[in-house]
Amino acid sequence: MKGLSAKQQRIIDFVRGFILDNGYPPTVRDIQSGCGFSSTSVVDYHLKVLAREGYIRRHPEVSRGIELLTRPSASSLVPVPIIGSIAAGEPIPVPTPDSWDIAAGAEILEVSADLTRGREGVYALRVKGWSMVDALINDGDLVLMQYVNVVENGEMAAVWLKAEKEVTLKKVYLESGRIRLQPANRQMRPIYTEPDNIEIQGRVIAVIRRLV
Repeated sequence: MKGLSAKQQRIIDFVRGFILDNGYPPTVRDIQSGCGFSSTSVVDYHLKVLAREGYIRRHPEVSRGIELLTRPSASSLVPVPIIGSIAAGEPIPVPTPDSWDIAAGAEILEVSADLTRGREGVYALRVKGWSMVDALINDGDLVLMQYVNVVENGEMAAVWLKAEKEVTLKKVYLESGRIRLQPANRQMRPIYTEPDNIEIQGRVIAVIRRLV
């Protein structure tokens, strides 16, 4: 690999930070705005160079199809347990909230320390379903979660539905005395429920895409 120019390093740093903050890659226009470039054609030129030199992989069929390929050193890897699966379509039944406890012998995923940022209580779940596809979370992907009980409006979270004894992955919105659990798929409808019927069991902090 060749050394990066200042502009190319700025793009890599921006893409990495954007993914860490949002859980999905930026668009070319996001990079233009965030890095202060004069046009999207300038961004596209540097992205082509980065792809050719092996720093990124581009998926031209999707608007946010930028994947960082720079691999972290072994010393910067953090072990994260994969504790199960979560539906990103219709909710799937789970026995009780206790099933979220990390069991001995759980499969371990090693991720860059940049992804966890020193957070405590980080775990991973495999996604089943397609309701978050517009957020670039596909069936078979892994989501990194942090155990929290409260999320901000619009954050993506694992939500336990108490009455239904089901768990689902959705964006959470508080609306006039009710909760809207919003899929990121225009072909699917949101789930509405009462505030006392839900329990937040973690928020999404990153997405690890399954490569086909």
